[in-house]
Amino acid sequence: LLMDGWIMTHIVAYLCVLGSFLNGFDQCTVPESEFQLEGDYLIGGLFDIHQVNSSFYHHRPEAIDCSRFQLMRFSVEEINNSTKLLPNVSLGYEIFDHCTDSVNFPGPLNLIAVNGLIQPLEEPHKNLSKVIAVVGTYTSPQARAVAPLFMMNLIPMVSYGAASSIFSRRQIYPSFMRTVHASKDVIEVIFSILTEFNWKWVAFLYVDDSYGIDGLQLFLKKIKDTDICLAYNKALDHYSDYKAIFKQINAQNVNVIIVFAPEWTVEELMKSVKQINVTNKVWIAGDAWSLNKKIRDQIQGIKSIGTVLGVAEPNMTIPGFREFIYSFKAQTHCENAKQQKFCNQICHCSSLTAEEIIDADPSFSFPVYSAVYSIAHALHNILQCGAYGCKANIKVYPHMVILCLLSLNLTLFKNCVQVPTSVCSTECDVGYKKTQYGIHKCCFNCTICPNGTYNNITEDPYSCINCNNTQWSEEGSTSCSLRVVEYTPFTDIWAIGIMVGAFILVFISLALSVLFALNYNTPVVKSAGGPMCFLILGCLSLSSLSVFFYFGEPTVAFCILRYLPFLLFFTVCLACFVVRSFQIVCIFKIAAQIPKLHSWWMKYHGQWLFITVAFVTQAIFLLINYIYAPPSSKMDIYWNPQKIILGCDIDFKAALISLVLPLLFCFLCFVFSYMGKDLPKNYNEAKAITFCLLLLILTWIIFATGSILYQGKYMQPLQSLAVLSSLYSFLLWYFFPKCYIIIFQPQKNTHHYFQNLIQSYTKTISQ
Repeated sequence: LLMDGWIMTHIVAYLCVLGSFLNGFDQCTVPESEFQLEGDYLIGGLFDIHQVNSSFYHHRPEAIDCSRFQLMRFSVEEINNSTKLLPNVSLGYEIFDHCTDSVNFPGPLNLIAVNGLIQPLEEPHKNLSKVIAVVGTYTSPQARAVAPLFMMNLIPMVSYGAASSIFSRRQIYPSFMRTVHASKDVIEVIFSILTEFNWKWVAFLYVDDSYGIDGLQLFLKKIKDTDICLAYNKALDHYSDYKAIFKQINAQNVNVIIVFAPEWTVEELMKSVKQINVTNKVWIAGDAWSLNKKIRDQIQGIKSIGTVLGVAEPNMTIPGFREFIYSFKAQTHCENAKQQKFCNQICHCSSLTAEEIIDADPSFSFPVYSAVYSIAHALHNILQCGAYGCKANIKVYPHMVILCLLSLNLTLFKNCVQVPTSVCSTECDVGYKKTQYGIHKCCFNCTICPNGTYNNITEDPYSCINCNNTQWSEEGSTSCSLRVVEYTPFTDIWAIGIMVGAFILVFISLALSVLFALNYNTPVVKSAGGPMCFLILGCLSLSSLSVFFYFGEPTVAFCILRYLPFLLFFTVCLACFVVRSFQIVCIFKIAAQIPKLHSWWMKYHGQWLFITVAFVTQAIFLLINYIYAPPSSKMDIYWNPQKIILGCDIDFKAALISLVLPLLFCFLCFVFSYMGKDLPKNYNEAKAITFCLLLLILTWIIFATGSILYQGKYMQPLQSLAVLSSLYSFLLWYFFPKCYIIIFQPQKNTHHYFQNLIQSYTKTISQ
């Protein structure tokens, strides 16, 4: 380890002088529960219970601070009573009064000694003391004096007040840590204050030790190459001539004075300020004295002292500490004469009231508390503690605590130092817009932005901005998200099932065509329509082409082809059924009553003429429809705010012209079917056609109902299923009964059988 030669010389001297009588040397005699507590693991404490600010002899203590070491006692007791932190493990402590850095080596030596002996050259990690870490010291000079003793065995030294930048040098102080801001951070804040108020001509007063000199060097480095000038600087000690100092400050017309010194130095300074009558200055306090109650009382007693600004550590109230002090007030008994040899002081902690201890300088209360808790959490991690306790077979060495402390991320007392607020209206939550009321922009109501809008507080906090058509947002959003584009792809399970159904329909139609061709001259085929059967089956197959264009991303071509084949060829099918129904009624009823009509119908092949006219007319209607109002692809952005449903847009008013013939043919089929309800059953197609038409109507009623209730991406498969069901209703219920007779009841498929039925019908009519 690297260390200053001066420090090493003093350490060796103290080791030689003190090593022989260390066991017999003791500090102020106090109750054992005050400064010592047995435990599984020991934490050392170095506290300035008495504070001496110079090296000459003191018979009486200059100051008494019983608060910080009591905070260490309270923290250890709180941890030992905790069931979550170090369960079933007890912490102990040994606290020493470190009143000055010149005569207080016995305390640190006691902490590193083993059985009263110190062997600096011993191999590492062997014969180590029971101490796993040390809390202290308070000042930078004290820490610099004793730190090398703890660095030898890598015992963690967690300081609650030493702020000098030298301790950041890890190669010199490998096991030193602190729970306060370094002097560099304090200087940064002081520099920010000077910059904020445009103060460029300042004085810097500092304590004449390593802490103060370090602060001056950091300040000089910070203001280098800036507009701030250091008009005057002076080191302060017990012999400082304050009258001469302020005479020079006034002579140079300096109004801003930075005081970078501990509280006892500032106390002397403020006494002189009052005596000399220094007035109307701006004082910038370092964190060492900015919250000190005694100095605050001094300042309040100085007339026209000016403005005092301070940099301070967080002033946090430690929950439970007040009750701890009231229940167990610190008491020290200093009858032992050995104490005078140690600190040349007499203890009077017992004379302090509980309130005096609680209301002491709060600047470094929380750093003490957090130092103890940091060590405890590090030990908790080393022992791998859980809900049911800690592992007892782990040997803990101080260097292990260092590694855990370096990686520790600990938060205590969340939301305990809150800044006062003064607002007309509390800021709106994200996703809310401001609605100003009154004449002041600071007064407003908050209104949540609805679905489809968002609020951007940096762009315009007073409005909800609409998302565009391809985006969506939930209520109270700060941005829009892209909508999911949906349509039914060819790979969808519903699409595959429906397309397979269309292929099966074509296959059945082909099979029926073969069956009817083989039995073409039989009465059943002729009664079904003869050659017209092949036209119907062909049109049913061609109509099924529409099904395939309901899947995939909709385009203009797909939108046209999903309607054109069905509307054209299914209309031809309906025309065939109208002709078939009319022919049967005509043969049995109209031929005898209007023979000329029957003769004309037969002579000019009226059935084919009718079907041709129907085909041409429907083709013209579709052409007109697609010219003036062609289908197009569309994006449905209203059904689901998070999705865009792709589909086809149809002008229903224009499309009505292409529905005239199908609707008319359905009506005529019903009329002719009703007229022929009493015909011979082998020639009576009324029931079959009527049932097919009822299925057709029911199918499209179901589809219409579904389209009202649902508009998602499966609307397209639902419509294609309606088309396929319409085709199957005629294929199955019109042709399958005839197939059944041809295959399974051939005795009914004879001219003799049909002739008998006609004769029976004629007799019935004549009666």
